[in-house]
Amino acid sequence: GGSGGGGGGAGPDGSGANPGGSGNSPPVSPSQGNGGGPSAPSPTSNIRHGGGGGGAGATGGASPTPNRGGFGGNGTANSITGSSVTRGGGGGSGSSASYAAASGGAGGGGAGGTTGGNNNGNNGTANTGGGGGGGSVVSSGTSNGGNGGTGVVILSIPDASYSGTTTGSPTVATGVSGKTVLTFTGDGSYTG
Repeated sequence: GGSGGGGGGAGPDGSGANPGGSGNSPPVSPSQGNGGGPSAPSPTSNIRHGGGGGGAGATGGASPTPNRGGFGGNGTANSITGSSVTRGGGGGSGSSASYAAASGGAGGGGAGGTTGGNNNGNNGTANTGGGGGGGSVVSSGTSNGGNGGTGVVILSIPDASYSGTTTGSPTVATGVSGKTVLTFTGDGSYTG
């Protein structure tokens, strides 16, 4: 499944918590991802933080206090290539002032922007589908969230049925438990 919903945004001074975005919407199986975590209720100061983005395997973390952003939800591990790889981690929330930005979820989720300035969130890791991290700000500044990581297409074909007819530049691994595994990280095709 892909990354889930975004984390709840921080509200204006004195407001309550905002819910995170929905995951797996519309509902399908396997899941498209989990929901984002809620923000913390905002105090009367200008320090407030959002929740973490949902991952393929776990809901995004709630902002534990108004002074700390929520962590990204973890992705899901899969062994189709012969080795366990986790993908689809959610992005972590940004921060403000000197408070630590939250990390992204396992599976390529980007961390929130570096604290101490108006810093953009970190991008999700390429070829994992991980979500981008939220931006960090100081006072009335602005910043942008990171970009989500590019995805990947993986085909597993019985060795005896593999035609060898591909376009693009997939990575080809043979003999993976009797399967040929094609990994596409860009345009391409396979014809059986």
